[in-house]
Amino acid sequence: MSAFEHAEYQQRLARTRLGMAAKEFDLLLVTTPENINYLCGYAGWSFYTPQALLVSLNAPEPLLIVREMDVACARFTTTLSAASMIGYPETYIGGNSHPMEYVAKLIAERFGAPQRVGFEPAGCFFPVASFERLQQPLPDAQFVDSQGLINWLRTVKSSAEVNVIREAAALASAAIATAREHIRVGARECDVAAEIYRTLIGGDSRFGGSVPAAFSLTSGERTAAPHIAWTDHRFQAGQAVNLELGGSRHQYNAGLARSFFLGSPPPALRQLSATVIDGLNAALASARPGQTCEGVAAAWQAVISRAGYTKTSRIGYSIGLGFQPTWIDYSASLQKGDKTVLEPNMTFHMICGMWHGADNFVISETFRVTEEGHEVLTNAPRELIVLD
Repeated sequence: MSAFEHAEYQQRLARTRLGMAAKEFDLLLVTTPENINYLCGYAGWSFYTPQALLVSLNAPEPLLIVREMDVACARFTTTLSAASMIGYPETYIGGNSHPMEYVAKLIAERFGAPQRVGFEPAGCFFPVASFERLQQPLPDAQFVDSQGLINWLRTVKSSAEVNVIREAAALASAAIATAREHIRVGARECDVAAEIYRTLIGGDSRFGGSVPAAFSLTSGERTAAPHIAWTDHRFQAGQAVNLELGGSRHQYNAGLARSFFLGSPPPALRQLSATVIDGLNAALASARPGQTCEGVAAAWQAVISRAGYTKTSRIGYSIGLGFQPTWIDYSASLQKGDKTVLEPNMTFHMICGMWHGADNFVISETFRVTEEGHEVLTNAPRELIVLD
């Protein structure tokens, strides 16, 4: 069954069609897994093969086109009628034919000759070959970049989405507690990662989790690298451990990061962690409706600059619906130059990581913009966590 009621998807489609009309699109070709899920609930792990959702201004339902064997996935995860779930034959897999040729054929049959077709050229699962095979059978169609149309709609969450992200945040918070319990001198990184996954997916008696969209666990000198996974190395005394994880519920994510230290942290790391936490608190305090993304980032920069630190990368981004390899909405970003104005029910992962030299520290929270300020959804000690 789908994660949300049918009415929720209808509201999303209505807003999407308003965006299409403003851009004068006859048809919208959606190929990004998150955006397909957003509009119809489809949650199959089939995006390694070409698939598409066709949204028309006139048709009451979008058409979901997936590999024939994956139509069953659509039956179990969407609110679409059977007529709107279409599987392309297996002959389009692994041979000279391409699934996007089938999509083009279906467009011509169902929608005639559309003049302006919006598509997502920057999507991770829409390579050049897919576009070429789609375009060739439709020579009269004008394909127009629609990247961002649905992503920006996703940026402001509904109440139902916020409730699901709260559940994801509870999973993430519990996973930090699990990490604190299992990170010990002599334990293997991979074993701790397994226990964290057990918590993230097993959840508790109320609900379980879906596959997290991102997970990074490093120790020792590898803490200088923000985006690599665990190894089978054993933790050693005097080492720092950096952990970034995310709870995922119905593929809605809440990120949470913390740093640990096995033993007595060196003074430089204590100073760095204290400054970063002060900066995080200042940035969170500035997050409210009417503030801009760059205004939030400026509050952080003011704190770390006074302490003599620099950080050029952003400190956060809009977070929500996401399949591996990402949980980012690809819209609002907490960084200099992003003048996006914060609105209620925007959700952000604010990650204030400092990766430089021997001392590295990371801490993050997922928060929601409220009517009057913000609500931190994740819950873990906001400190450098020192373990014996």
